[in-house]
Amino acid sequence: MDHYLILARSVTYAQRMQKVLDRAGITSRVYRAPRDLTSLGCAYALRIAPRDLREALLTLHREKLSPVQIFAYHRGVYQEAEHDLS
Repeated sequence: MDHYLILARSVTYAQRMQKVLDRAGITSRVYRAPRDLTSLGCAYALRIAPRDLREALLTLHREKLSPVQIFAYHRGVYQEAEHDLS
């Protein structure tokens, strides 16, 4: 896996998510979500390393911040990823 994208509903929400992850020591970058990944007009995404996905999702869940969708990027292709927190 090259990286994951955690989709947010707006740039403000993505920035809030990034700030929470930053405080937890998880590196992320905010990007405009690729158009073919979402039907939302102005969705944004956080790019994170595969090793950080589980901790990032747990951290966001604790802070009551919910991703719209999560995608895995591998060999030039995005695929929706499963994300079970149990």
